[in-house]
Amino acid sequence: MNITCSSALTKLRRKIPYGWDLNIYRGCTHNCAYCYARYSHDYLGEDDFTNIFVKTNIAEQLEKELSDPSWKREVINIGGVTDSYQSIEKEHQIMPEVLKLLIKHKTPAIISTKSDLILRDFDLIAQLADITYVNIASTITTMDENIRIKIEPNGSPSTDRFKILKEFRNTNASVGLHTMPIIPLLTDSRENIENLCIEAKAANVHYMLPGVLYLRGVTRKYFFDFIKTKFPDKCNAFTELYQTGGADKTYKEVLYSEIVNPLREKYGISNSYMKPMREKLKISDTLDQIVSQ
Repeated sequence: MNITCSSALTKLRRKIPYGWDLNIYRGCTHNCAYCYARYSHDYLGEDDFTNIFVKTNIAEQLEKELSDPSWKREVINIGGVTDSYQSIEKEHQIMPEVLKLLIKHKTPAIISTKSDLILRDFDLIAQLADITYVNIASTITTMDENIRIKIEPNGSPSTDRFKILKEFRNTNASVGLHTMPIIPLLTDSRENIENLCIEAKAANVHYMLPGVLYLRGVTRKYFFDFIKTKFPDKCNAFTELYQTGGADKTYKEVLYSEIVNPLREKYGISNSYMKPMREKLKISDTLDQIVSQ
């Protein structure tokens, strides 16, 4: 369904690590069982998050906002709620227009995706990364394709997502592995986390950002229904572990201290999301000062 938007950018309460969101679609066909954004369709009176709404005028609105004299070239997070490279983007091709505007206005961006369609725009993203900060991030939860196809049925296979990171490592963009969420009883094994670290090391990612599954609102109900259907033998254990929105505190402490952090350190993978951003934006600011002199 086509819709229009009154603004392209959404201002966030925080400014670090980014202060603006940009989502060119509402809804997502990846249909991830753990998706936290399902609630956002409530505002449209729609309960099926896989029904996609296309913001047909978003490029025009973005041009107005980036052209405004008050725009300070702050970092924009693209695809934080809905993946900009989900399958419908093949038809609408909005992202190339967005990227051209970011290049024109020298605006830094974080682009998160679970789709190798992003490689279509490799040249534009590389061009943007030559003039300002760009971060390409991909959420990769498991190397077990049998589990992956159940929890993220319409995303690209995990091996293809690592290929995305490897390819963009050949540009000036920073690349990151988002191991989010780590799902208790499904993707939290030492073997799986180590396999992710091995692939991350091979891709030479700049950082690895882990996070344990959090369940609240409609996502909680959807996920528990998913567990009952796909992994019924784990239902009781999940209920015990998730008395609230977050997993048991002791579980998380053990997971990080005994598995995640030691493996990340073993393979020499940074946990610093901010370091590449600070370095690139400082360089970019210096170049702007030189040009303006």
